[in-house]
Amino acid sequence: MRKHGLLTTALLMPAIMAFSAGYQLNLQGLRQLAMGGGGTAMPWDASTIFYNPGGLSRLDNFQVYGSALMIIPNVQYVNDATNTSARTQQKTFTPFNIYAGGTFKKLKGLGIGISVTTPYGSGTYWDDNWAGRYAIQYIELNTIFIQPTISYKICDEVSIGAGYVYGTGNVKLAKAIPVQNGTGQDGQASLNGSAKGMGYNLGVTLKANDHLQFGISYRSRVDMHVGSGTANFTTAPSIASSFPNTSFDATLPCPEVFSIGAAWRPMEHLTIQADFNLTGWKAYDSLAFNYGVAVNGSMRTSSARLYKNRLASRLGAHYQATNKLAIMLGAAYDPSPVQNNYVTPDLPDANRIVMTGGITYKPMKKLTILAALEYVTSEKRNAVSVESGLSGRYQTKAVTPGIGLSYDF
Repeated sequence: MRKHGLLTTALLMPAIMAFSAGYQLNLQGLRQLAMGGGGTAMPWDASTIFYNPGGLSRLDNFQVYGSALMIIPNVQYVNDATNTSARTQQKTFTPFNIYAGGTFKKLKGLGIGISVTTPYGSGTYWDDNWAGRYAIQYIELNTIFIQPTISYKICDEVSIGAGYVYGTGNVKLAKAIPVQNGTGQDGQASLNGSAKGMGYNLGVTLKANDHLQFGISYRSRVDMHVGSGTANFTTAPSIASSFPNTSFDATLPCPEVFSIGAAWRPMEHLTIQADFNLTGWKAYDSLAFNYGVAVNGSMRTSSARLYKNRLASRLGAHYQATNKLAIMLGAAYDPSPVQNNYVTPDLPDANRIVMTGGITYKPMKKLTILAALEYVTSEKRNAVSVESGLSGRYQTKAVTPGIGLSYDF
């Protein structure tokens, strides 16, 4: 009985990890992405609504901006005991971003805008019969955050801004159950859920002079609440009565992020910028689920996660090669918040090294075409999951190209 209870607890763990930690995306602006993901100090375009809402009132006009990206992740697992390996299936995920914001001549010093972004997403698909199928077979996550924003330029040196965040999302996953039916097939558990949450985004930009700018921003924690998720079980007849299909609810923390940044222009056409992002992963200390009916005799399951706060570092450069063409390069180091005993194969996490690049091109005065490419590789990580007992070495790699358009009014 206890074994089945632990199995039920483990079933729902991957959904929460994916939502709040394993796949936080920093892809909300292509120009910023191409410079290592930093954008706190310099309001390059309308995507400053996400990176620092204080920069919105520093734009010269009103802008509409949209981008689409493709995340192509690949995870390799090597089993400690057998030295056999497995890889995730090749899947492509497509986050997007839409912005409308900036300034108007008749509203001196005021910037307004709205964004629709996808700050969490992607997933992993393993073969149904791989060695870790009892931990996860597949998981996929999609989110949409909507943020209306207002900004005010107090003086030439200081501007401030704030945005309200409304988040919605959904997740689906499946894993095998280690109890076979009469034909020798594993059972399966699947989960589907939708979540909603609210938060806010604050920012300040400081212009020291024409060559040096600073920025500070704070994105609040967003607690995403799953109100009526569904947990479905396909099991052997001998245990079917212990695993009824049911609903569940849970609250999933998307952590706060405090960012500081600086942008320096050492020469006319070159800008160098640096960002530091402190993410409050400690909010993800435990998980709890409440069921509509008892699953294996329990109405509630809980598990420790014990994440740690982490500081990511980002560095990038922007070179205006001609009046129409700009070139960007960047890099970042993003340390993992996951402790060794809590690494799981749904979205295995490790310290990540990020390399980026991109271009912008203006075919006409008001229109800009943007393109960026990000390559992420994690350090190889040996880990044992205390919940599933799965031990082995993980390494994750991902390639993310993106393209976008912006138009100035």
